Amino acid sequence: MDTNNYDRSMMVLALQLAAKGLYTATPNPMVGCVITQGDDIVGQGWHMRTGLAHAEIIALAQAGDRAIDASVYVTLEPCAHSGKTGPCVEALLRAGVGRIVVACEDPNPQVSGAGIAALRAAGVIVEVGLLERQALDLNCGFIKRHQFGLPWVTIKIAASLDGRTAMASGQSQWITAPAARRDVQRMRAEHCAIITGIGTQKMDDPSLTLRMSYADLGIAENDVGNEVRQPLRVVVDSQCQMSSGAKLLQQPGDTLVATIDGVSQRQRAAILKSAGADVIFLPARGQRVDLQSLLQNLATRGCNRVMVEAGAGLAGGFVAEGLLDEMVCYWAPKLFGSDARPMFNLPIETIDGHLALSVTDMRRVGEDIRLILRPEKDY
Repeated sequence: MDTNNYDRSMMVLALQLAAKGLYTATPNPMVGCVITQGDDIVGQGWHMRTGLAHAEIIALAQAGDRAIDASVYVTLEPCAHSGKTGPCVEALLRAGVGRIVVACEDPNPQVSGAGIAALRAAGVIVEVGLLERQALDLNCGFIKRHQFGLPWVTIKIAASLDGRTAMASGQSQWITAPAARRDVQRMRAEHCAIITGIGTQKMDDPSLTLRMSYADLGIAENDVGNEVRQPLRVVVDSQCQMSSGAKLLQQPGDTLVATIDGVSQRQRAAILKSAGADVIFLPARGQRVDLQSLLQNLATRGCNRVMVEAGAGLAGGFVAEGLLDEMVCYWAPKLFGSDARPMFNLPIETIDGHLALSVTDMRRVGEDIRLILRPEKDY
């Protein structure tokens, strides 16, 4: 695509605006919009959360009459359907804009090229693909959910330098230092759900809550309300063994228990439901919950991104079934020894059978090192 530096700088600004919705926009995508008249920025906006105005509407309101024949830079294809707000395409056409630069198409079947087609049919110049990769990465969960019916899966691991995540007894608190644990809190805020296993739940009895305020996240409360969104807490529990007194059930937000169908599971599920849990019965994979079915269920609930915080068995299950999209590993400068528990239980027997990962980011977080890695996939 033939673009000039000004176009790129305006789309970079639009992407920066979109990223402001990182903690609040879900299940909607993060979208940013910039409107220019000549070399002047006359309007800009970003989508804060479901039910509030879309980025284009906010930017158009700022631009007013200066939107006539203006250039619009938007990170995602403008919507052409009515949801909780009206179609952005109609608003852009009423404003009389002359040119629209779109980073990437919207995979939502209700949009999926229809917005671009409607704008072009009305005579608006539309250019698509500027900084497309960056726009796709920004909304990786939303994109994957609409294209494949699955959320983006991040596995979070805290490990010693020799790759151990817990002592042989199961003791694992605390491997990393406070700075890394605060960083994990920010990760939780980015995700729609946190998945753990019954083993971790019984050993640690975690709360799995977000313990940061909007102020901690750098968000003005009057923009999005006072209550921080708690990720859905998900426990994979094939035998439905979780106690009704678990800490998870005493926290703000919702807890989902995923189990397989059976007489004993049905009996225990009734107790958990009375304690406030939501219980779903999923197909079995061997004697365990089918993880792909779990992810499909979470996608229908509007989950764009989910984070797995679990032991070697469940974490290894996601990797073995090819469900890993991203791994975030915090390495502590400690040695736990050969008897401690590994990062993953994986049936890999030869060097050629390894799973190759690419490092996308590496930095120091307090006393620890954080690596972000991704397997090679087609999307």
